[in-house]
Amino acid sequence: MKYKKRTITLILLACSLTFAWAATPEKTTRITWTTYEKGMAMAEKQNKKIFLYFHADWCTYCKKMELTTFKDKGIIDYLNKNYIAITVDSDREKKIASRFGVRGLPTTWFLKSDSGKLSSMPGYIDANRLLTILKFINTESYEKMSYQDFKATL
Repeated sequence: MKYKKRTITLILLACSLTFAWAATPEKTTRITWTTYEKGMAMAEKQNKKIFLYFHADWCTYCKKMELTTFKDKGIIDYLNKNYIAITVDSDREKKIASRFGVRGLPTTWFLKSDSGKLSSMPGYIDANRLLTILKFINTESYEKMSYQDFKATL
């Protein structure tokens, strides 16, 4: 009887610990990407700017950006907190790529929450540069100063 009581207690304790661990919010360790359609709707609803990343499977610099820039903790945290991050495979979604005039990869667009175009950048962007650009756009500093002046304030 004593053995059964101890076993039941241990099982209940293990279950409690498992549920407590599962309920603990995990810090995101990657960018929360979404699709174009979902992202556009989310951005308007949440009033967040849009980070729109065009890529393709065969693109060497896209892979480099995905393995370096998009693995950077500062980029992950800032994008997830301040932007709706949308990824578009330009080979699979040619109409969207055409709508944004994508001619080379990777290409990154920055949009207002209402999907109005702010700016685009072709090519690979390293983490330090991208974080500065994300802050420049998110804080709407482009309305008050040049990018060079903004960089000087950091």
